[in-house]
Amino acid sequence: MKTNLKKMIPMAVAVLGIAGAFVTTSMQKASSTLIPRLGYVLDENDDCNIPVQCDTNQNEICQHTDGQQAFGKDAQGNCNVTLFKPSN
Repeated sequence: MKTNLKKMIPMAVAVLGIAGAFVTTSMQKASSTLIPRLGYVLDENDDCNIPVQCDTNQNEICQHTDGQQAFGKDAQGNCNVTLFKPSN
């Protein structure tokens, strides 16, 4: 009995490790796909402050209803981050 238990422990550890790796990978993919981000387009004064709902998933470029491309703000507040249409 003890011999069987000693042989099964390393296998059980390996199975748990592999399962944990798959769970972690799928959680990372799920969290990265669900990142809505607010984009902005220029107003009549060339200020980047008209909000548009965008996303970070790479597909079609995010645009305002008037056709202007929407950009995300970087750490300095500049509108130069490319965003994409939300995947509904």
